[in-house]
Amino acid sequence: MANKEQFIADINKGYTFKGGSFLLGKGILDGELVADTNIHVPLKTMNRHGLISGATGTGKTKTLQLLAEALSEASVPVVMMDIKGDLSGIAAQGAPNDKLKERIEKMGITYTPTGYPVELLTLSKEHGTKLRATVTEFGPVLLAKILELNDTQESILAMLFKYCDDNQMPLLDLKDLQKMMQWSANEGKKELAAAYGNISAASIGTIMRKVVELQQQGADSFFGEKSFEVDDLMRISDDGKGIISIVRVTDLQDRPKLFSTFMLQMLSELYATLPEAGDLDQPKLVMFIDEAHLIFSDATEVLVKQLETIIKLIRSKGVGIFFCTQNPMDVAPAVLGQLGMKIQHALRAFTANDRKDIKLTAANYPESDYYKTEDLITQLGIGEALVTLLDEKGIPTPLVATMMCPPKSRMDILSPDEIQALVAKSSIAAKYEQAIDRDSAYEILTNKLQTAAAQPTTTATTTKTVAPAEEKNILETITENPIAKSMMRTAGNMLVRGLLGSLGLGGSTRKKKGFF
Repeated sequence: MANKEQFIADINKGYTFKGGSFLLGKGILDGELVADTNIHVPLKTMNRHGLISGATGTGKTKTLQLLAEALSEASVPVVMMDIKGDLSGIAAQGAPNDKLKERIEKMGITYTPTGYPVELLTLSKEHGTKLRATVTEFGPVLLAKILELNDTQESILAMLFKYCDDNQMPLLDLKDLQKMMQWSANEGKKELAAAYGNISAASIGTIMRKVVELQQQGADSFFGEKSFEVDDLMRISDDGKGIISIVRVTDLQDRPKLFSTFMLQMLSELYATLPEAGDLDQPKLVMFIDEAHLIFSDATEVLVKQLETIIKLIRSKGVGIFFCTQNPMDVAPAVLGQLGMKIQHALRAFTANDRKDIKLTAANYPESDYYKTEDLITQLGIGEALVTLLDEKGIPTPLVATMMCPPKSRMDILSPDEIQALVAKSSIAAKYEQAIDRDSAYEILTNKLQTAAAQPTTTATTTKTVAPAEEKNILETITENPIAKSMMRTAGNMLVRGLLGSLGLGGSTRKKKGFF
């Protein structure tokens, strides 16, 4: 039996901060709630990224809601990837039930049902503000990584981007990119070779097949204009709350390449757009990526390296990234090492592999005098989690089993009518609703080919008709010229010798027969 008083002192000391913070929950010791402990989260280190993991049904989604609500109340905008479709309820007030009331009383906390300002975004045809980006904004390097191109193919893609840039030919959607590749392998091959170097038709064919694969996952709906602006993710409501942008990606579970494409583009755009922020009291933006295994399951080493680099650098821009997944082993080790906050809900040990994963998971947490982590992970109840994070000095806090505070918003989804009403009152939906298809590489190259096809295939030869009198004067002029006469005489002699030679009468034979 652990010393309860010492536990209270250690936990409260480890989770008390000078700057702004919010209550995450209360500590648990020997399976019992310790209401005198308060597990706070410092806003200052919320840009140091984090992980929320646990088996299905253990409370991960509710933890996402709780964190998003607390950030919104602190005037921090939030972006959430809603791949299961169960986060929209944040926009509506919660409805306390008997179980919820029992937890509130047990924890000794206040509870005020609250709805939060929400913007619904979408990559597909679902209700919500449309998210798009141009091919040019992706750039050849990021696009090459998404398409898993080799070095030669990546250099060819960069060459095509350079040609389009030099010739004012915007690459807006995949249709533009495909037309550019077709032209480069055929009519434009010589022009490109002269200015930029030779292009392999086989490499172009490979890149085109990769683009088609991306299209099959629905990428055509994402590439294009009007591009979504980063500033629209970082808005504050009229009452001072951070707006929670929920990206509805429920139809991308079977299209991981499109999901990872979108995620990398958004993170890259945030990093490229936002200025260096330095050491802030709270982040400018926090992003939650649910079902994060979709990014890492089929990711290449190059793609993971790109993501690791962005995760490492983007915190200096004041942006925090939180991954949510069932098993922490789903996240690449290089990325996992960048995550300062870890909230581990229960894992289930049904197989030998499960037990192995649990052992590895426990090794990622600080050692504790109060818990045997490997055993406790399988014993946590719904809405309970192991927690550790970074304090304001960047030092890991003590590991603590925590009963999480319940969300104040609805722990269920919005109805279709509620979703339509929410979209209808959006202040930015109209700005992005209409897809734009202005003249770009596709139209410019099509016009170029049509113009070339309209030109005659042969050049006509023009002749000048010479009158008989002119012809006589020209001939007299030539024959009266001494140089001309000499040239004509020489030419005549050569012609005669040639004819005689062909008859076997040339050279020394002619002299013997007395011809000369």
